[in-house]
Amino acid sequence: MTVVAKPLPPVLEVEGLCIAYRDGHAERRAVHDVSFRINPGEVVALVGESGSGKTTTAQSIIGLLAANGRVESGSIKLNGTDIARWSDRQLDTVRGVKISLVPQDPGSSLNPIKTIGSQIGEIFRIHGALHSEEIEGRVLSLLARVGLSEPALRARQYPHELSGGMRQRVLIAIAIALKPQLIIADEPTSALDVTVQKRILDLIDELRAEYGTSVLLVTHDLGVAADRADRLVVLQKGRIQEQDAAGVILAAPRSAYTRQLLADAPSFTAPVKRPIRSPGVGVQDDVVVVEGLVREFPRDDGRGRLCAVNDLSFRVRRGTTHAIVGESGSGKTTTIRNIVGFDKPTAGRIEIDGIEVSGLKGEDLRQFRRKIQLVYQNPYGSLDPRQSVLQIVTEPLLNFSRLARADREEKVRTILSRVGLPEDALLRRPHALSGGQRQRVAIARALVLDPQVVVLDEAVSALDVSVQARILDLLAELQSDLGLTYLFVSHDLAVVRQISDTVSVLKDGRLVEGGVVSEIFEAPSSEYTCELINAIPGRTRRAAA
Repeated sequence: MTVVAKPLPPVLEVEGLCIAYRDGHAERRAVHDVSFRINPGEVVALVGESGSGKTTTAQSIIGLLAANGRVESGSIKLNGTDIARWSDRQLDTVRGVKISLVPQDPGSSLNPIKTIGSQIGEIFRIHGALHSEEIEGRVLSLLARVGLSEPALRARQYPHELSGGMRQRVLIAIAIALKPQLIIADEPTSALDVTVQKRILDLIDELRAEYGTSVLLVTHDLGVAADRADRLVVLQKGRIQEQDAAGVILAAPRSAYTRQLLADAPSFTAPVKRPIRSPGVGVQDDVVVVEGLVREFPRDDGRGRLCAVNDLSFRVRRGTTHAIVGESGSGKTTTIRNIVGFDKPTAGRIEIDGIEVSGLKGEDLRQFRRKIQLVYQNPYGSLDPRQSVLQIVTEPLLNFSRLARADREEKVRTILSRVGLPEDALLRRPHALSGGQRQRVAIARALVLDPQVVVLDEAVSALDVSVQARILDLLAELQSDLGLTYLFVSHDLAVVRQISDTVSVLKDGRLVEGGVVSEIFEAPSSEYTCELINAIPGRTRRAAA
């Protein structure tokens, strides 16, 4: 007689979940009738853009909704017990023990005035899981388990002494300390370099296999979801569009929204070479020339000097896009600060359209900045919240131009229309705009002075994939129409592969390799570049295509 083993009951069962937020005397529903389950050892990804309800859903499961949020109806069953309306005191008995959270931002999730060891040890003290003399040993064991070198040293350090990837490993150590049945990973790698992201996700996979832990992965990155999840739950505006095995959805998405997400994801998009209309441009027309760039800084400890950029050289053809890529600390930011004239090199030469940058000062340096403009990473922090869109985009003209007021306003309206902003946006302030609209304002501000070179410093990394796709389309269109040259600084190699013509790969301030993007991606010559390329998420779908 054959005995058929009964399937294990789900660790988590969400049924008919509706969540609302109170806004004054009114309530706004953010999650509508959401149902899904997670089985033991399974990874389920909640996928969607900002405002889709994925983080709200995840927060409700562990009882961490904002003070104005509440579960209107539905159930959240953990091992068959409905915890949807439990008090904080009741939830404290399962948080960390049965269910734990790896939050998005390692920078703000750790206490800056407590050592790493004391913060990990706290979970054992709260739950009385170990005797005090046992805690130190267990903390060191956890730090080693999540791959941190010199655990004893790390335990004595404070969060600011660790890199972003190291801090995220500390958060994972806290999350797995009591071997919970379910880990909620809320965008756990969105702020990390691509190689660090891969190592963190590999670590979560290893721990899941070792402990049999289930994972609820909250992400807007379909490449990450494709690689890591068994099943996908696709959310849009608080409603489930579809859910199924990851392979099924990726192969044949049923909803138009999922199809659009896949079409917009740079991990799955083949590079498209757009024709660049630059009449009269010669073969040797290099608008950006960097030769032997060196930038050194005094070390904090007073012992010698730190070389942030070491003998870097590259050239950029007019009307093309050149990417500068590498992990944090590779020298990307130092390089562009020197190129735009915010900093002076220790040695080397930088020319923009034939003008030697390092020798400029005073009024000459100020006027030079009309030729090259910078678009920053964060559209939420780079715009003055006190100014209207009209004032923000007009300000550079006030600084550099003697146009009459009517001509200035006409120019601003034209450029805002050019970047796709509606007329009624002119008098709004940044808080009344979406992330994509804010970045369009930042691009308009950069273009209003008619620059020849635009430096895009991680300019799409803070945006959802669909918004990112629209901004990249806009940049390509503007380049084609205006003959712009882009310096595109990014750690996202999927985007670089999609939009760039040439690339410089940096590591520890040195050029590892450079050249035509298609050639570098198809046949990288350095082990480091191979590592960066292999860490691009979405390889599961690319391999199946």
